[in-house]
Amino acid sequence: MKKIIYLFIISAFIGVACSNEEEETFYVPKQRGYLRINLPEPKYVQTPDSLPYSFEYSAHAKLLNDTSVVTERYWFELYYPQFTSNIDISYRKINNNKNFFRDYVNDSHTLVGKHHFKASGITETTFKTAKGYSAIVFELRGDVPSQFQFYVTDSTQNFLRASLYFPTNLHNDSLAPVIDFVKEDMLHMIQTLEWKKK
Repeated sequence: MKKIIYLFIISAFIGVACSNEEEETFYVPKQRGYLRINLPEPKYVQTPDSLPYSFEYSAHAKLLNDTSVVTERYWFELYYPQFTSNIDISYRKINNNKNFFRDYVNDSHTLVGKHHFKASGITETTFKTAKGYSAIVFELRGDVPSQFQFYVTDSTQNFLRASLYFPTNLHNDSLAPVIDFVKEDMLHMIQTLEWKKK
């Protein structure tokens, strides 16, 4: 009988202890966190004179040679060390060849289309630059590796294409402030772009 009483007291004590612990303990989900990103003030420098075009690009980026297998003359990368991102720049001469022009435009749309399976949306905007050139900008939404691309052309002699890449596993909603920052730099590139005369 004593054993039963002891067992009852111990069980009651454990039950009270457990019930008090449950009442005092509650779980709150952690708030959503974002990376702290310190964005620098926009500042621009001019491309080298050795190129057949000129534009102003971010002073926070480094102008590097294009290292891809298919690189051509006057292709390069603008690398942002602070963000570990880069803008790939490619340039082609049209030489009054309508077939070349059509092929370059089609290639640009094909390269954007390769991101279609991951993109939640693609916006295409056409406008004239400050110098009167035709520009088409592609904004890609969702977790895509390239969030912003454009090409600018005079339709007869020159064709320049650029695409932004972030080689990271972070989701683009976390990168949104940086994407917006670099996007403004790219829009500045478009508006300051000028073909050099021979």
